[in-house]
Amino acid sequence: MESSPADDHSPALPPPQRQQLQHHLMEGANSTSSVPAPATNSGTLSFTSSLSFISHDEDASRVSALNAFKMKEEEIEKRKLEIKEKVLSHLGRVEEESKRLAMIREELETLSDPLRKEVTMVRKKIDAVNKELKPLGQICQKKEKEYKEALDVFNEKNKEKVNLINKLMELVSESEKVRMKKLEELSKSIETLQ
Repeated sequence: MESSPADDHSPALPPPQRQQLQHHLMEGANSTSSVPAPATNSGTLSFTSSLSFISHDEDASRVSALNAFKMKEEEIEKRKLEIKEKVLSHLGRVEEESKRLAMIREELETLSDPLRKEVTMVRKKIDAVNKELKPLGQICQKKEKEYKEALDVFNEKNKEKVNLINKLMELVSESEKVRMKKLEELSKSIETLQ
């Protein structure tokens, strides 16, 4: 059955009848059976009017969903613009810092040493002294070795001298004892003669 233009402005269904109609539509949405004839009493609406009401409700839901989607899209676009501005701001600061670092590096590379000549002269003198120190060090090592050898010989001879002096003291002491003993013997011999 086709809907007439006058049915587009039919009143809304009461909640019990609306639920009953929605349940009936859900059960028979995919059915190939014929649609039952609408009731003609004053307490119910025609099936065509109910479909028109549901169509209006779906349109309102669709419009609401589209509005919500549009608002989300606008919010996402706004957020993207904010992030883009922040990124551009950071890029600008990074570019400025890079330029400053490049200028500092150029200044460092072109920086001249005001005492370069004096430093070069002192370095040359240090090199010359190092060349002189090398043979002198070798001479010192040689002399130190000779000194060590001479010191060892000196200590050995000094030790030998001390031993000889001790031997001499022993001999002198022994000689004195022997002579004193001999003198005493001679003295006693003289006394017996008297």
